[in-house]
Amino acid sequence: MNFRSAALLLPALLGFAVATHAAEAPKESDYYKITTYDTPRETAMEVGSIELLPEGKLALGTRRGEIWVVDHAREADPSKIKFQLFASGLHEVLGLAWKDGWLYATIRYEIVRLKDQDGDGRADIFEPVSDGWGVSGDYHEYAIGSRFDKDDNLWVTLCLTGSFNSNIDFRGWALRITPEGKVIPTCSGIRSPGGIGFDADGEVYYTDNQGPWHGSCTLQHLVPGTFQGHPGGFRWYEKTSLKKPVEPNDKSRMVTERARIKELVPPAVYMVHGKIGNSSSFIVCDESKGKFGPFEKQLFVADQSHSNVSRVFLETVNGVKQGAVIPFRSGFQSGLIGGRMDSEGRLYVGGSDRGWGARGGKPYDFEKLEWTGKVPFEIHEMHAKPDGFELTFTEPVDPATAGNPASYSLRAFTYIYQAEYGSPEVDEVLPKITAAEVAKDGKSVRLRLSPLTKGHIHELHLDGVKSPVGQPLLHPVAYYTLNEIPEK
Repeated sequence: MNFRSAALLLPALLGFAVATHAAEAPKESDYYKITTYDTPRETAMEVGSIELLPEGKLALGTRRGEIWVVDHAREADPSKIKFQLFASGLHEVLGLAWKDGWLYATIRYEIVRLKDQDGDGRADIFEPVSDGWGVSGDYHEYAIGSRFDKDDNLWVTLCLTGSFNSNIDFRGWALRITPEGKVIPTCSGIRSPGGIGFDADGEVYYTDNQGPWHGSCTLQHLVPGTFQGHPGGFRWYEKTSLKKPVEPNDKSRMVTERARIKELVPPAVYMVHGKIGNSSSFIVCDESKGKFGPFEKQLFVADQSHSNVSRVFLETVNGVKQGAVIPFRSGFQSGLIGGRMDSEGRLYVGGSDRGWGARGGKPYDFEKLEWTGKVPFEIHEMHAKPDGFELTFTEPVDPATAGNPASYSLRAFTYIYQAEYGSPEVDEVLPKITAAEVAKDGKSVRLRLSPLTKGHIHELHLDGVKSPVGQPLLHPVAYYTLNEIPEK
């Protein structure tokens, strides 16, 4: 019997009551509705990036090198949507940003800005902004671009040549592009980015994908001057003013190498391989002030392979970002790559399955995700404590089930930090949950356990926790990346 099965059976064996009037098992679609749009037949709408435009319009950049302007996507009736081809002939538009009447597009070999000067709906001015990195034509050399940061810079994360090498300038780096077009090499250690975005405080993050030196997909904090994990781009330090880190040891552990390499920043969150996804992509922060539901200021991270969106709660412990990833919404039509949320809490998404495959089953898609107004019974936040975790919930819990340690099961593991592709889950620890203390308002639970393992992902299942009417959590699992243990 595995630890999850035991956790499910123990409440019944110990005589805890199970509500006979429990509501029907909740579904994701009860709380978040997907609208799928029909896209123009004359193109394959492989959405790689999305940006908000004035007057409620959207810009969609595609892997095919086109930019489309979309109108009426906000309306409830999807048949009212209108598409206008704005530009074509570009090369993989994997970043869009709007500023002062210009649409900035990050393509494989440069950032270019576009404008429709004569008002006919098509771009007629194309101005180069920056091309300060190399391109060899290798299939893997994608360039993922951001929106403008709080200093009016654009960020570009550059895939390696293939999975292992950096054959041309700054492949495997994150660059900042100033408003004047100057290139600032900012972070090394990038492997295969899938998305880049900001939290509510303007901090910059990117997603990287499983491969060499990356045991799983990750959400990573881009702090200027840091090393993000893959040493393939070390050769370009000679073209910067930054100090080159020491080489990581092969077949080590991230927590071990952090002690050796002061520039190494661990993943803020591991997007656990095969469970959360296999190909992490866009990052969106909910800044809708409650219009997307009860998860304001949390991050939403998509996965191309699993055609889903997961939810990430982050906190800072001992100066390091860490937190939990929780499943959120599956069932999209194709592999999600581009995403953007508007101020009304509408999350627009799109992507493709070309080259990788995706669970959605369709070759490409453009869709919208909206909150129905019904609050799901979910883990809201998961905070690390010196002797365990504190969980908050979107709705009160049933004190009997939530206060029983047998309602929970926990394991901890990590990945091998190695030059080989990926890693199994290793160094498993099975902590003992000694107490589950429910707050008076029923909205939080303090789990006390031993041991906590620094550097491990703590996989927590809450299969026995119920609401007062016997409803289970919509997603009774969370994966917390414990980079640091808080001080007492």
